[in-house]
Amino acid sequence: MGLLSGSLSVARFTVAHREAPDFDVAAFREIAPGSEVRESIGFVPFEIGAPWEVGAQRWAFRVRFDRIRPDATAVRERWKQLLASELEISGARFLGAKKRRELKILAQEELAFATSPRTKILEAVIDRGVLYVASSARSQLGLVTTLLRRIGVESAFKAPWVDRGYPDRAGELLASREPSDSPWGTEFLKALVGDSEVPVEPEAGRAKLAFAGTRISLAGEVLADLMAYLERGAEPISLRLSTGDRLFTLDGPSFRLSGAKLLAVQEAHWTELLDARLEQVIELFDLLDRKFGELVKTAD
Repeated sequence: MGLLSGSLSVARFTVAHREAPDFDVAAFREIAPGSEVRESIGFVPFEIGAPWEVGAQRWAFRVRFDRIRPDATAVRERWKQLLASELEISGARFLGAKKRRELKILAQEELAFATSPRTKILEAVIDRGVLYVASSARSQLGLVTTLLRRIGVESAFKAPWVDRGYPDRAGELLASREPSDSPWGTEFLKALVGDSEVPVEPEAGRAKLAFAGTRISLAGEVLADLMAYLERGAEPISLRLSTGDRLFTLDGPSFRLSGAKLLAVQEAHWTELLDARLEQVIELFDLLDRKFGELVKTAD
């Protein structure tokens, strides 16, 4: 999954920067063998030696995150061995909490030196003041925006109610979600149910709802059950939608896409492939922005 191939998850942010971003300032550095460093994060180009700038006001980059995290079971077993050895050497009947903590840290450090880092790669593009990140996971998005801030690129959550200056609204179902989430997104999902231009997927649909203090998931031919729950006061959180030739799931409160199946693009140079797929993503967001303006109105 990513910007160049497969189904796609994507989130948008508005970005601002005084100068062209200098990604080399925070370029990725591999963790050296035997190093005490356990995590490393930084920018890498889409291809080795590829430029960061791939068009007018467009920069393509990847964020690489390496983490050394020893297997928890292995750490626990090594800790038991160290505890047993310490008891045998000291002749003590038991060990205090401080010593046990010290031996646990020692077990973690020993195994960390023999553990290879796990790598995660996130793809992203800044295009004319908008950041597109190929992920909908909150923790991953936070890594990208935090790293961009280190090179002077500020980002802010982008959604049609923000762009239109709609007032903030409170909602119980969002109490445990991130601050940028908004009930305006659930209003939009409700308004889309029954829409002919962006209909709910009728056969292989998916829906997540908040209802009576709980979360409900629907799958398959969901439309009848979805309508019934909405009539009883349920709030939609995400829906599997269609534009006729493209399928995607929209998380309403965060206005993020997941599982988006784009139209096939012929084999091409990676920059051409990126252009073609990003164009589809932008078109899809533009359509959703327009539909929000048509279907959801503020009372102010």
